[in-house]
Amino acid sequence: MNAADIMTPDVITVRPDTPLDQIVALMLEHRISGVPVMDGDSIVGIVTEGDLMRRVELGSDTRRSHLLELVSRATPLAADYVRSHGRKASEVMSENVIAVDDTMLVGDIARLLETRRIKRVPVLRDGKLVGIVSRANLLRALATRLQALADPLPDDRRIRMAVFDELYRHKWGAQVAQLDVTVEDGVVTLWGIVHSQEQKTAVRVTAENTPGVKRVVDHLEDVTATTTMVPLA
Repeated sequence: MNAADIMTPDVITVRPDTPLDQIVALMLEHRISGVPVMDGDSIVGIVTEGDLMRRVELGSDTRRSHLLELVSRATPLAADYVRSHGRKASEVMSENVIAVDDTMLVGDIARLLETRRIKRVPVLRDGKLVGIVSRANLLRALATRLQALADPLPDDRRIRMAVFDELYRHKWGAQVAQLDVTVEDGVVTLWGIVHSQEQKTAVRVTAENTPGVKRVVDHLEDVTATTTMVPLA
């Protein structure tokens, strides 16, 4: 298995001038912990949960003593201030983005995340962003491997891409948050967040109707099923 086999292809991205409030709203809506910052086709940075933990609005921005400020260099102090007070992606993002090629083996990606202490890596093909691999993707791949310890068949990748292609043809399919599909020996496992039972069923039926699929394992989460209705006073 390599990055192309497990990556999430529908990457949520932002521009350098995207306002911070929109970035936070996207991360909450799609339940993701980071978004690449794109300038055209180029990745120029990434905004993660970690980048947003030291904020003046939370009272968690770095506070140095007056004496420490006197002996510290001005440039790092100014950079800290921009990151904790900035209002757009280019001001709060991490610029040194670690990315991988879509052919990188899953084991190498896992080691990279561990050694660099990061939670996700953008996936590139010919220098262009084609997906993202997070710790969640690795865990899903592990779950699939534990169910059937065998190398993926050549047809498995074709089945996976066919499911994605069909889902993205429809608005209800493209709107599945954190959509992920893994295929092992013709068995399709679905992951993601749906907003109705009808949407959940439609995604499962799409997979079942894909040629070559032997069985579908549904791990889709319907957020409306856990919503508690509060009666009006």
